[in-house]
Amino acid sequence: MTRLLLGFMGVGKTTVAAQLDEHFLDMDRLIEAKIGMSISAFFSCRGEAAFRRLESDTLQEVLALDSEAIVSTGGGVVLSKANRELIRKNHKNNILLTASFEILYDRLKKDRLCQRPLFLNHSEAELYAIFQQRMALYEGLADRVINVEHRTPKEVAAIIANML
Repeated sequence: MTRLLLGFMGVGKTTVAAQLDEHFLDMDRLIEAKIGMSISAFFSCRGEAAFRRLESDTLQEVLALDSEAIVSTGGGVVLSKANRELIRKNHKNNILLTASFEILYDRLKKDRLCQRPLFLNHSEAELYAIFQQRMALYEGLADRVINVEHRTPKEVAAIIANML
């Protein structure tokens, strides 16, 4: 069964997935390979709705794999009702990584390479509202929750490995 890492941007889903399995799947990278450009460039020229359709297609593809894949999801994958239903069917394999908004916002501010459309196009107050909305969705789908504050990615990966 595919193991999904869920959580808000900046929580470390991709970094932790890489610690768990060098052959992990990153949904954002899979999408970029399909479209031949960065997600931020795609957002600029095609818009969020087109991106969300690609994201839904990619989620279906990774969940259809007959493997024990570790998948780092995009932070907005939970916005679609259809995606939430797919994630629910992946029961017992959905792991939510959490941290406070303040920690995540600080991480994103410090990331000079940050090209995340959500971060670039919203104020801190708007991002906080988005964070609250998404956390409710993540929590409704998570089978396991790990707070990553005060833990290294390696420590978080070890916790997950012990759960599997």
